[in-house]
Formats: sequence, structure tokens, C-alpha cells
Amino acid sequence: MIDFENGKVIKLRRDNNVRLREVEDLLVDDEEVIGSYTAVRDCVIFTDKRIIAVNRQGVTGTKTDFTSLPYRKIVVFSVETAGTLGYDSELQLYFPGVGRVTFDFTGTSDIIEIGQAISSYVL
Repeated sequence: MIDFENGKVIKLRRDNNVRLREVEDLLVDDEEVIGSYTAVRDCVIFTDKRIIAVNRQGVTGTKTDFTSLPYRKIVVFSVETAGTLGYDSELQLYFPGVGRVTFDFTGTSDIIEIGQAISSYVL
């Protein structure tokens, strides 16, 4: 599993489902992808049921960890917008037993859209 306590997932940028193929086999019946974001070798896929964090490991990146974070387990979440100067935005999620999970997004990512999607599944 990704070590969320010792650092953030580095800056994520929208990839228009380019990396979707990596998680297709993990999706359950009727689960739909609503967005995907990438950061160097890793990516984060948002579905209508959960967030799947894909962590490439090792020098060659052939070993892969898939961490599933179901929306129904989120107890608190926070959205920090980029502001007018285009700084990065941030999403913080709190899960019982895991603690805080933080995702940083580039300033061009639509963090409000992400926050609205999470709100619709959590609330």
C-alpha cells in the first residue's frame, strides 16, 4: 500500500483516462470511471465507488500496488483550491484505521469538480 503518512502523492495532472487500462480488471460490475490523474509513473483513478491509487514500484516499475479507497469509508474530507496565481490544489481524505490521505494536483486540475464528485458519494 502507498505510505500516505510519509509524504503526499506527487503532483497529479488529468490524463483523460490514458492509464485506465491499468485498473480495468479491478473494476466491479457497473463501476464507472469518472476521472484519472497521473504523476510520473503513478496514477489515481476516481470511479463512482472508490479511488484507486496505482503505485509503480522498483527500478523497472513492473511491480504495481493498487490501493482501493472506498468513498463510503471517508469520514472527513477537505478541498484546497489553487487560487488566482495557479498554485497547486489539494485533496485531503480521512479514513478510519488509515488516517489522512493527501493528493496534490497541478493548478490546472479542476479540484472543485473532484470535490463535488466526492461530496455526492460521501454525503
